[in-house]
Amino acid sequence: MPDTRESALRGDCASCFGLCCVALPFARSADFAVDKSSGEPCRNLREDFRCGIHTRLRPSGFQGCTVYDCFGAGQRVSQVTFGGVSWREAPETARRMYEVFPVVRGLHELLRYLTEALARPAAHPVRAEVRAALARVEALAAGTPDALEELDVNAVRAEVNPLLLRTSELVRATAGGRPKSWRGADLIGKRLRGAGLRGADLRGALLIAADLTGADLSLADLIGADLRDAELSGADLTDALFLTQPQLNAARGNAATRLPEGFERPAHWAA
Repeated sequence: MPDTRESALRGDCASCFGLCCVALPFARSADFAVDKSSGEPCRNLREDFRCGIHTRLRPSGFQGCTVYDCFGAGQRVSQVTFGGVSWREAPETARRMYEVFPVVRGLHELLRYLTEALARPAAHPVRAEVRAALARVEALAAGTPDALEELDVNAVRAEVNPLLLRTSELVRATAGGRPKSWRGADLIGKRLRGAGLRGADLRGALLIAADLTGADLSLADLIGADLRDAELSGADLTDALFLTQPQLNAARGNAATRLPEGFERPAHWAA
């Protein structure tokens, strides 16, 4: 991912009031060790809003936390939207803060995709439109709590999506040949070892536990693709389109997995 806006579109837990640990619900499962309702602080949340088991989330049964990213919404809602006053300091703001947080998170995810689209040279024909969309979504994210509570994020996403699709077409066209289209396909557990997926359309594809060992995923559109437990050892994700850090965190890989610039190799991946 390009470095532009990088700090603003990545979670900064030190500047957040632990919103993902309070506002979001989760159920006891393979991803979470306990049940938690919306508005209930996680039992691992400390008084300083930091996670008490951050370095051992996976072995403690909280794998779901390691594959979540607020895309910077947490610090924005905490420090900007609500002026740096926490839900503990002003309990009367708690409900609104919890409702606004997922709205801003959705807008920040769009900002992350639009920022990448703007930086893609092949998307030059739509650059002016992307820049305008970026400014509009940024303005919405900077709105007041009242405005954010009333905002329909799905409607905003529907407005932006055609532009992201056009960007995808332009970028993937540079891959050459006839790239595969598996948009929204059920590829759960599919054996794709060494597959030539350069420039493929994998938008929304279910790649859960798929074997992509050594596969070429360069320039592939991975927006919304479910990579939980997908095997990416030795795979080439160079210049993969609309890939996010949470997707990588949910997958498995190793030191031979080729990542786009700006991404971190997950700590749980094999050496």
